[in-house]
Order: sequence, then structure tokens, then C-alpha cells
Amino acid sequence: MNQNKLSIRFVISKAKMNQRGLCPISCRITFEKKRLAFATGLFVNLDYWNAKRQIVLSKDLESKSKNGQMSLICQKLNNALLSLELASDDYSINDIFDRYAGKIVKKEDNVVNYFRRFLAKKSQLIDKDIKEATWRKFEYVCNDLEAFIFSEYKKKDFPLNKLNPQFLADFEHYLKTVKDQKQVTVNKAVQRLRKPIKVAVAEGYLDKDPFAQHKPGRVRKEVVFLSTDELKLLEEHQFAQPRLELVKDLFVFCCYTGLAYHEMANLKKEHIVKGFDGNEWIQMKREKTSKIISVPLLPKAKVLLDKYDNETEGFALPKFSNQKINSYLKEIAGIAGINKPISHHMARKTFASTVLLYNDVPMEIVSELLGHSSIKITQEYYGKVVQKRVSEEMTRLMDKNKQLDKGW
Repeated sequence: MNQNKLSIRFVISKAKMNQRGLCPISCRITFEKKRLAFATGLFVNLDYWNAKRQIVLSKDLESKSKNGQMSLICQKLNNALLSLELASDDYSINDIFDRYAGKIVKKEDNVVNYFRRFLAKKSQLIDKDIKEATWRKFEYVCNDLEAFIFSEYKKKDFPLNKLNPQFLADFEHYLKTVKDQKQVTVNKAVQRLRKPIKVAVAEGYLDKDPFAQHKPGRVRKEVVFLSTDELKLLEEHQFAQPRLELVKDLFVFCCYTGLAYHEMANLKKEHIVKGFDGNEWIQMKREKTSKIISVPLLPKAKVLLDKYDNETEGFALPKFSNQKINSYLKEIAGIAGINKPISHHMARKTFASTVLLYNDVPMEIVSELLGHSSIKITQEYYGKVVQKRVSEEMTRLMDKNKQLDKGW
């Protein structure tokens, strides 16, 4: 924050005395060794002005009004300075006067430079308001943005005030073609780019959001999960190799708890607590959203915890890297005869779909158990699972009716 003090003084101009013998009162402000003067619209008799006390003497019949107006000018100037201090670290004496005069303070900067400053401020909030992994994702977008500008314009940066919808469209095209990103990743990149742009609008660098009319590209969301039969097949298969048996158990455990990799890897015995209902629950904070999740410990998950109880110290399950888990799961799928691209995250989707929704657990309960920040996220991803479930039940009902019609 700029710590330079704003100096405010009122001066009269003897050289501009009018025919009535009154001199105009000007306001002179000094900031960062720069001076700016402007007319107040007030006039005073030279003999009725006290420069040291900065007041119009009571001999002037309008002294109270004039002194009150000068006090109001001082107050408005200090308020203008305060609002600039809160909005930005970079402002000038002209910005102070423009804010005082009610003008929109327009600043100039370049988009990458501004994004870097945005990142610097956000880095101070790591482990307070945001996770470092989240901050890194913003940094990746800034790096891609810088590379795009150099590729497209042969410049290191691009003026903020020249941003327009076409710039964003070109950036999206660059991410898809040069960076080979899928639509869902591109949408996330644009979403992260728009955050500092909105802050730039609030700070007066832009009159309005140049990307306000942008609509994210449509993404086809298809939830891939194990069916009841596939999950049973995997559970019952005994692997000769200990590493595959362990990875299978870790995967199945998450199929019955919905824990993502980070939660599973950080699950400690202290996270297993006695619930209000007398049953055991998993209670911990979700890494991605920092939301507290409470998941009832289903019998099949409990069996696996007991299986590895004596093999871990403090943690509930053996440690295994996410990369190796995903690598071994491909091998496991091939051996077990499951023709789906299995990854650890599929366990979470299997929990939501096969274990919960296919057993008539309401969507709002599923959302709570998954630790989603909003039920809209759950509905967006798992709405089609519910539709498929309804379709299967209707098909079963129609088959039953056909049998009844035939007298079976």
C-alpha cells in the first residue's frame, strides 16, 4: 500500500481578484512530490482570509458556508485516497483527483503482468483460503496465456484495455490445437482467466468485463463406473501377486466409501469415529473443497480396514502412490476380465452410482456423502445415472406386465 501522505491546502490568487474585490480560493493537493491545483468555486475578500488557519474569518457573512464547503472538499479527497488504497497499490495524484471528481479512474496495464500480480496476492492466501494445488492451476493458465500471446501477436504481453471476445476465442483455439486440451480443460482455463479480469474491472483497469457474454463450450459428461456384477467380480477375484491384491483392496474400499485418492491416502485411525447412531463413521476434511465429509463405514469397507489394521502405524490403510495404483488397476482389469478403463477415481463414481443411486439413495444424500460443494455438481454428473436406473426399472416393469398378460 502507498504510504505517502496526501497534503491538502487552500490558497487564494491575488492576481485573479474580480471587480468585487474577491479572490478565488483554489485547492492544492500534493502527493508523491507532485502537485495539482483546482478551483473550488469559492471567493473571499483578501482581508477575511487566514492562510495559517486555513479558514474564512467570521467577518465574511458567508464564512460558515465557505468553511463548511472547504471541510467537505478535504473529506472527499481523503475518502478518494482511502478507496484507492483499498483497491490498488498503484495510483497517482491524478487518480486521486479523478476519484474525488467522480470520474472513472482508468488505469493501464497488460494482461499477463496483471495476472502475475494477481497470482502474487493469491499466493499469500495459500493454506488460508486456497490450496497450493488450486493456485498452481491458475499459474498454469497464466503460463499458457503468455505463450499464446507470443505465438499470436509476437509480443510478450497484451494491453488489458484491448481485450475483446475474439481474443478469448483465439485463446481457446490455441489451447485446443497447440496445447491439445479437451473442452472440459479449456473451459476450466477460461474460468480461471476470467477471475483476474473481473478483479481488474473492480479496480478500474477496465470499464466492463470484455468476456461477459462468453459461454463455455459444451462438454459431454459421461460417468464410467463398475456395475454391480463387475464390482462383485473384482471383489471375489483373488490375485496371486500381493501388490495387485493390495491395490484391488484399496480400490474396493473406495467403492464403498467414495473417498478420493488424497482422502484415502491421508485416512487415519482417528478419522474413524462413533456416530450419533452408534455406528462407525469416517469424518475428515475433503482435500479439494475443504468441506467436512461424514461417510458411514459400510461392512465391506470395515472388513478391509480390519484386514490391514496391524500393517499401518497411525494411518488406516497402507500407503501407495496414485500413479502406481492407476497403473496396476489396468493390469487388474485385464486379469479380472473387466473391459473398462479403470482408474482410482472410478471407485468414487462407483460408490455414487452402483452403491448409492442404484440402491435408491436420494441425490441430496449422495451429494453430501461425496462432499460436493453444491448439489448442482452431483446432479450435473449423476443425473443420467438416475435416468438409466429409472429406464431399467421401467423395462423390468414392462417385462413383468407382459408375463402377466400371457398368464404366466
